[in-house]
Amino acid sequence: MESGNQTHAEEFLLLGFSAKSETQFMLFGLFLCVYLVMFTGNVLIILAICSDSRLHTPMYFFLANLSSADICFTSTTVPKMLLNIQTQSKVITYAGCLSQTFFFFVFGCLDNLLLTVMAYDRFVAICHPLHYSVIMNPQLCGLLALGSWCISVMGSLLETLTLLRLSFCTNMEIPHFFCNLPQVLKLACSDTFINNVVVYFVTIVLGVLPLSGILFSYSQIFSSILRISSARGKYKAFSTCGSHLLVVSLFYGTGLGEYLSSIATSSSRTSLVASVMYTIVTPMLNPFIYSLRNRDMKGALSRLLGRVVPLSVRTITGLS
Repeated sequence: MESGNQTHAEEFLLLGFSAKSETQFMLFGLFLCVYLVMFTGNVLIILAICSDSRLHTPMYFFLANLSSADICFTSTTVPKMLLNIQTQSKVITYAGCLSQTFFFFVFGCLDNLLLTVMAYDRFVAICHPLHYSVIMNPQLCGLLALGSWCISVMGSLLETLTLLRLSFCTNMEIPHFFCNLPQVLKLACSDTFINNVVVYFVTIVLGVLPLSGILFSYSQIFSSILRISSARGKYKAFSTCGSHLLVVSLFYGTGLGEYLSSIATSSSRTSLVASVMYTIVTPMLNPFIYSLRNRDMKGALSRLLGRVVPLSVRTITGLS
């Protein structure tokens, strides 16, 4: 293929998973089901928290924000992938690729920052229980959530705007199911040094530093739990952060797996599988982790479904 420069790219080709039509049909059904489960589970978490006054606490406030971010994070990539499979098209416009890159980073960074804020919430709850209501007041919770959104948007803008300076080669094929930034940078004909510097800077500020904050919070949490004399007290304290710790492990574990697979192997299929785990499977599992391991959340979901199902039955049957 010709290797000349193209100053203004008009479209990219997302190669996706497979060219076989029967495999494409199976993938469409699989990813549609996973997406619907993810969407329904996170929406139920949000509705349960909003409708139950007993869940109007900092921990569940941040959980509702996390569920919203998970919905948006997965919706950035999966609907376009499903559309391409359904229409047998691999095309994404240049503007669409930039938009996808922007929102992917916004909600990916937001997930990261919200998990960090939730770790701080658990740190205060376990290490400073007597001052919890004073420290984690509604004003601080609102500022932490708003700050997470603003920082994510600014970091994503920095990543995306530097793409505008690049010119691209005539080979516009991206071996992925979405506009993955490292893959997009490989297609550039112009110098990507500034872009790589920005990527490393944003990764350190919005990736490494939040992870360090989470690790520090849990080091203090575990230290406090070990000082509790009774086994029942230790179990109760650990159970309040067990779900969050599992979600953090899943989020960073799959994210690290995607990164390592991209640098350790040239196989695009391995990278695709790792990306699916990070961008689709993890957001789908989060509602199950928080609902199945949490008695208050299970109770709120039961009450919510108890109100919704009879209302649906009355609507269908036409009864008042």
